[in-house]
Amino acid sequence: MKFGVSTFVTDQGIRPAPLGRALEERGFDALFVAEHSHIPVERRTPYPGGGDLPEVYYRTLDPFVTLAAVATVTRRLLVGTGVALVVQRDPIITAKEVSSLDLISDGRAVFGVGAGWNREEMENHGTDPSTRGRLLDERLRAIRELWTKEKAEFHGEFVNFDPVFQWPKPVQQPHPPIYVGGGGDAAFRRIAAIGDAWLANSGSPEELRPQIERMREVAGREVPVTLYAMPEDAEVAEGYQRIGVERVLFYLPTMPEAKTLARLDSMAGIAARFR
Repeated sequence: MKFGVSTFVTDQGIRPAPLGRALEERGFDALFVAEHSHIPVERRTPYPGGGDLPEVYYRTLDPFVTLAAVATVTRRLLVGTGVALVVQRDPIITAKEVSSLDLISDGRAVFGVGAGWNREEMENHGTDPSTRGRLLDERLRAIRELWTKEKAEFHGEFVNFDPVFQWPKPVQQPHPPIYVGGGGDAAFRRIAAIGDAWLANSGSPEELRPQIERMREVAGREVPVTLYAMPEDAEVAEGYQRIGVERVLFYLPTMPEAKTLARLDSMAGIAARFR
């Protein structure tokens, strides 16, 4: 089982370059960073974690700027979005950002995607929350066309463009892996149609096992699983290993550099037991 880190990179915590170097030096496999373009002050949508919304949600750096900085100071670390809110993004620009990241990282980009939860945030981008699932599916298909076709075109309900040229093409073939976030059959059908892996939300191994079985049943194949936000607990990690999770991502709180490095040392100690 592989070990990586998921986090919010903000203006108040460790900068991207030293974070990337620290992760690679400690043998971590991947970094997945969260995205929120902004958070509306007047918000009706409840925070899924309960209680007040942590301010890291509205202080996040742009994920592709962050991951580009990380990619330039590392050689092996996978650099991924966890997750990119594609329902709030122009698909043509997003396709170029991901393929550019894949190029400068020499093929280490991972495109983690999700439908999002903050309805007011989506609405500020002109997205109707009630149709965000269909919108996400269509934008992902359009992005894949841009990555894989010399003359790409797309004509759908939400995305429409005649043949276009767009470079760079991704280094990875046929394209960077798409890790689909979310739970339930809608997400699992998305994996079946366009996903390469499931980016599962945190939960106990006992809770996750039947979800993996259902996900693979809907997808119709053995889809690899990466688990988002694992606690720092070796016994829990052993449980995920037993049920066949490919990669676990420790949740790294957003902290200044010295505190971050100490926390990473603790996480790396747990990961070392599995090597």
